[in-house]
Amino acid sequence: MTFTSCLSFLLFSLKSSELINQSFLAPVGESFLRLIQFVVVPIVFSSLIMGLTRIQGAGQVGRYTVKLMTSYLITSSIALCVGMGTAYFLQPGSGVKGFTISENISITEAPSLISWLVSLIPVNPLEALSTGNLLQIIFSAVLLGIGVQLAKEKAKPFVELIESIYHISEKTLSVILYVAPLGVFALMSSTIATQGLELVAKLFLYVLGLVIASSIMISLDMIALFILKAEPIRFLRSLSEAIALAFGTASSNAALPVVLQNIQENYGLREEIASFAIPLGTALKRDGAAILQGFNALFVAQIYQVPLTPSLLTAIAVSSLLVSFSTPGVPGSALITMATVLSASGLPLEAIALVAGIDRLTDGFKTVVNIIGNSVNAIILSHWEAEQVPEAEQIPVR
Repeated sequence: MTFTSCLSFLLFSLKSSELINQSFLAPVGESFLRLIQFVVVPIVFSSLIMGLTRIQGAGQVGRYTVKLMTSYLITSSIALCVGMGTAYFLQPGSGVKGFTISENISITEAPSLISWLVSLIPVNPLEALSTGNLLQIIFSAVLLGIGVQLAKEKAKPFVELIESIYHISEKTLSVILYVAPLGVFALMSSTIATQGLELVAKLFLYVLGLVIASSIMISLDMIALFILKAEPIRFLRSLSEAIALAFGTASSNAALPVVLQNIQENYGLREEIASFAIPLGTALKRDGAAILQGFNALFVAQIYQVPLTPSLLTAIAVSSLLVSFSTPGVPGSALITMATVLSASGLPLEAIALVAGIDRLTDGFKTVVNIIGNSVNAIILSHWEAEQVPEAEQIPVR
């Protein structure tokens, strides 16, 4: 075969793969993602209200919240240390060369903490539902759940309606999951076809470092389950469907209904705790984001040869931890919140362009860590509450 023939064949193959991606892979992947998102809002809203109606009084809601937030703070701090420690020892940024900073990247500054807290209160609960604002949906569901408890018998028709919405949404999700293997395959193939493997080769140590850090954090989660005698192997098997979906979609929000279904039906976590802890953790609990932000900040410091002083490390740690609690559960959100961490640490914002191309591939690992960490914290809450519930209601051993 002549050189011209080889070149022609290569060009034809590239055009064919691009055509397949644009005409099949991308549309199929996007359609599947939209189908999953279709059931996110009704399942989250209805499951939260149902869970709150089973919790006896506002005091128990407050106790659950305090325990979860304490657990979130501890485990997210551990995840941050894992991310920063891996970047420190692996030095992924020390040998990165040949990159040019893009001038077209758009950087959006994150709102202040007070503005963010105020924004959690929805002006219109229907608007929160229609826009899919998860934190506002949770806030609305908590308020309505407390109202249902106060209304008692008069709220019975509303509770029956919510239960109907939940069961209908659950059955709808079961139908959608029949095409999950095809949808996940299309999403992952489209990402690889669009970005190619050249960038992965250039940032091999960067990707390897994030995979190592993610693996370490998942291992620590499994050790926690082992200590609690909560069967880590069965836990992973129970969440296998949700893990595959999380990796393919790179969206904690999209994986939420499947996580909720798997943790209750396959693993056997009490519905009272699962329906409250899993949605709340999906909105706030981001171990993957904590790893990514700390790792990225040290990666940028290494590229620009910035000395890692105690003040710089403290600024990176504090800002990364706070940002991890406010990172949206959608693909690409880490690039936006990364600007806050770099700005707070005095590192150049244009460095975001260096990891922008590879972000969609590493996003999958981050999302898997997010949903595993969230689920493990829900199980920790269940064991923490064990003394308040009868023995028969604790996590069953199968």
